[in-house]
Amino acid sequence: MKNKVVLTGLTQAEAQKRLAANGANTVTEPPFNFAKAILTRLWEPNAWILEGALLIELVLGKGIQAGFIVLMLLFAAVNGAIQSRRANTVLSSLSHDLTPTTAVNRDGKWQRLASQKLVVDDLISIRQGDIIPADVRLLTDTLEINESSISGESDAVRHQPGDTAYAGTEILSGNALAVVTATGANSRSGKTISLINQSSAPGHLQKLLGKIIGYLAILDALLAVILIIAAAIRHENLVEMLPFLAMLFIATIPIAMPSSFAVANSVEAKALSKKQVLVSDLTGIQEAANMNLLLVDKTGTITANKPSVVALYNFSDYSDTTVVQFAASAADAHNQSVVDAAILHYALAQHIAPLVQQQFTPFNSSTGYSQATVTAGATSATVRLGSLKKLVAQTSNHPDLNAIDYAAGRTTAIAVGDQLIGLFILQDQPRTDSAQAIQSIQSRGVKVVMLTGDNQKTAAAVAETVGLRGQVISYTDLTDDTKITELAGIADVVPENKLAIAKRMQHEGYIVGMTGDGVNDAPALKQADVGIAVSTAVDLAKRSARMVMLTDGLTPIIEILDAGHRVYQRMMTWTITKLSRTAELTLLLTLGYLIFHFIPLTLNAMILVAILNDCVTLVLGTDRTTISYRPESWNLAKLSKIAGILALGWSAVGYGWLTWLQSLGLTTAQVSTGLYVYLIFSAMLTILMTRTKKPFWASRPSHAVAIAIGGNCVLTLVLSLTGWGIAAISPALIGLAIAITILTGIVLTAIRFAAHI
Repeated sequence: MKNKVVLTGLTQAEAQKRLAANGANTVTEPPFNFAKAILTRLWEPNAWILEGALLIELVLGKGIQAGFIVLMLLFAAVNGAIQSRRANTVLSSLSHDLTPTTAVNRDGKWQRLASQKLVVDDLISIRQGDIIPADVRLLTDTLEINESSISGESDAVRHQPGDTAYAGTEILSGNALAVVTATGANSRSGKTISLINQSSAPGHLQKLLGKIIGYLAILDALLAVILIIAAAIRHENLVEMLPFLAMLFIATIPIAMPSSFAVANSVEAKALSKKQVLVSDLTGIQEAANMNLLLVDKTGTITANKPSVVALYNFSDYSDTTVVQFAASAADAHNQSVVDAAILHYALAQHIAPLVQQQFTPFNSSTGYSQATVTAGATSATVRLGSLKKLVAQTSNHPDLNAIDYAAGRTTAIAVGDQLIGLFILQDQPRTDSAQAIQSIQSRGVKVVMLTGDNQKTAAAVAETVGLRGQVISYTDLTDDTKITELAGIADVVPENKLAIAKRMQHEGYIVGMTGDGVNDAPALKQADVGIAVSTAVDLAKRSARMVMLTDGLTPIIEILDAGHRVYQRMMTWTITKLSRTAELTLLLTLGYLIFHFIPLTLNAMILVAILNDCVTLVLGTDRTTISYRPESWNLAKLSKIAGILALGWSAVGYGWLTWLQSLGLTTAQVSTGLYVYLIFSAMLTILMTRTKKPFWASRPSHAVAIAIGGNCVLTLVLSLTGWGIAAISPALIGLAIAITILTGIVLTAIRFAAHI
């Protein structure tokens, strides 16, 4: 019975019975623990700073201030937990969508099924580029497998027939039949098999954030030293200043910025999934806004990836029927590639049956062909089907290849023994939407360059058909002097060349997007700033890419660009607002202390400023945006220029406001409230100003952002009028603060437009 299972696989009925009895080939993931997420954030370095300040306030007997610090601690912890849950929810749903499919033999027929449906004793076919979907015992052939996901070792491991290969590991080379021995939690790894990239490299945005946080940390350190020295010279109480310094650090360093950006990316990842684009690495979305060069595979992206045989050149004494029969005999019937399917369909249309394969080695990109040993009459023959270039180098005859019409399509050669006996021309028509999609992508300022393994003439014909203007050159003609701006395509490209091309383009300053599908495309997809695996890509390519398109063609890339621009605009709002109000806050507090001999913002008011400002970041990912039709740039100099103008403007007016409040004879607590009102309203107005390239009054935010900003303003009015937690001030003073803020915002908007930033 066991041999029968191994040879023919299970029946569909038996598989369904086992699936019902033993469960799906998945591992139940523990639900997100909200309480644990909060407690975790109460025990980390940022929380320790506030907790130290809390102890000092309790020792000093300042109960109200201690209560506000507790409020800040809880807000930071709950805010972080909410953001983590949102990102976790999106990534979990995407992870389930990005599970591999497997070639399975059911009822004696080969079919592709989601890996969750595998059961023990299923007969499966696995090949180079697959992520092994369950623990299996190899039945045929040798595989080289990357087992780093379970062993931590990066060196490839060779497995022979009879060996066990484990779920979640990657097949680097080889093809084999195998029988499933353990699924789900019973597999060695005992974890869900997903194509989500868990170890992505930092993108341009993360690197920029690191610089920003570093600069702000230096600024805080300098200001702290200045304040401590001033306090020591004046013989003031340093202990009472420590909670203020702790809160200043928390309020100014954008520690939550990376997680806020992750949430913004995850919001767009969810939106993209509804448009048949799955995101395996969130950094790919923000990089898409900067992408200015797209390297596109011709096959399956520009073309329909459904080639058909349009011509046969026979170089032998065999009949055409025999040549076709040999070719069909060397095709892979288990895991058909599009070339295999085209050859087999061509043979079937002529009622030509393949010969029985005695031995078979599927196509491997390193060899460039598939190979079968077949019996023809009383003799056996070795048949190879694949690359013309590879087979010409391995055969002894020299047919005239100059008469071939290479512009008609891609070539697939057939050799028997040491003789090249024939050549098939396969034609793959461009998709009907390719020309329009390419035009739309180019209209966004993205240079599109086609990459193909086809010869130069075929590539040039396709490029012209889909509207790619410029030269189409062979990869061998690509030199340091080649002008990328003049290229429409690069022909004669093998997968190994793609990594070199991506690195070359990045070295020239391009932000590179790339599409790919094969196992040898994986390094290039990982190298590219926006690696995009097409729908037919192998598992390894999907895991290496940052995006996976579930539909064919280039049209989904436009959705990716739009998502990137939306994230860019929202995060520009966040970053510029954070930088400008951080500079404004630190300047006003430092100048106030040095000039007026007291900190002009109470600890309670500072905590309110930090909390209310961060409330808006919770909903900023929902804001309305305007799609830009040119690549964006995360440029620190540009950010600093915009933030600098806003910071200097708000700070100059704020200092004048503070000086006037001080001259009114108000208490220090009332001066603090007056400054608090100015800081909150200027921060909310800064968000409205930076979220659009129009005047702030001409662009309406989303409902969620409007509610958050409006809620902050209303709460500020209530607290300032009632005196709850902060000192009460008069309605006239509040109204004047609001009027000054609006007038300043109008002037700064005019300056920004005049400076063209």
